[in-house]
Amino acid sequence: MSNIREQLMAKTANLPTPADFKGDSKKDKSGRGPQTMPGITSALAAAQLRIQELEAKGIATDIEMDFLTPNPWQPRRQFNEVKLAELARSIGEVGLLQAATVRRVGDGFQLVAGERRWRAHKLLNKQSIRAVVIECSDQDMAALALMENVTRDDLTDYEIAIAVRRAESEFPQRTRLAKVMGVTRNDLYKFLAFDELPDFIKSDLDLNPSLLAANSAQEIANALKKTGESGLKAIRDLWPLVVNGDLVPSKVAAAINAQVTRGVSAADAGGRSILKIFSGKIQAGSITKDVKGLTIKFKAGVVTEEQETLLREQIGKMFSISE
Repeated sequence: MSNIREQLMAKTANLPTPADFKGDSKKDKSGRGPQTMPGITSALAAAQLRIQELEAKGIATDIEMDFLTPNPWQPRRQFNEVKLAELARSIGEVGLLQAATVRRVGDGFQLVAGERRWRAHKLLNKQSIRAVVIECSDQDMAALALMENVTRDDLTDYEIAIAVRRAESEFPQRTRLAKVMGVTRNDLYKFLAFDELPDFIKSDLDLNPSLLAANSAQEIANALKKTGESGLKAIRDLWPLVVNGDLVPSKVAAAINAQVTRGVSAADAGGRSILKIFSGKIQAGSITKDVKGLTIKFKAGVVTEEQETLLREQIGKMFSISE
């Protein structure tokens, strides 16, 4: 009956307290989204106490799978199929070691915690699952879903952002919502920035939530606000480069501004460089480097036969060539 409580206690056991953070805190070097550790510590502790209160009144029972639905505030968009299969195999062999936690909704039940266990039971075609039934308000559900997931390294910022949006209706004041999450109000806005992105970006994030972190999402959203339709046209050109791994997300905002203000092409903004070659005051050719490769070009008539022979010999020393 204490599955959530034990998980929260485990999370808070080794976390530093606010007193441990003195002076200038070291910045998080993990690349993970915005977090404020002292606040998260306090929020987790508060959630832990709330869980203790709820579980004290909980009742363990077997619930038919057909009468159980997921937590609507669950932020996770993707579940590791391999780990899910391993969990199903373990449950099939030794049974369910930790009961799920549910609440009553109408004539059925709704998951508070334990969606992986529920999915594993579905893989096994189980007819029922052992669960602890607790009294839990919508606000408790939203808060617990956030606190259960906001500190998980395998959960993306986009997934957290979805949970934040769903929880907003239960926490009309964003200051209160930020407090529940244990982050600052400014950091909360980084998660909310995902909602300001174009639909075609969010559609790709639904399929691959790890494409964009909260910091980059906010920078892109701000760049689009400043550049309007021109920025939207630019991001349509640039976004495929991000999806294909040819453009680092942290450089997208700068690339949008560059393309809008200087008319730079998407290829240029994505890291294209051109070295011009001169013969006297006349441009003889160029060396272009972009995501597709390295291209050397010379204008017709500017390279003598002797120079062409020297070029071929030099390239031949570097690589095997045939004619």
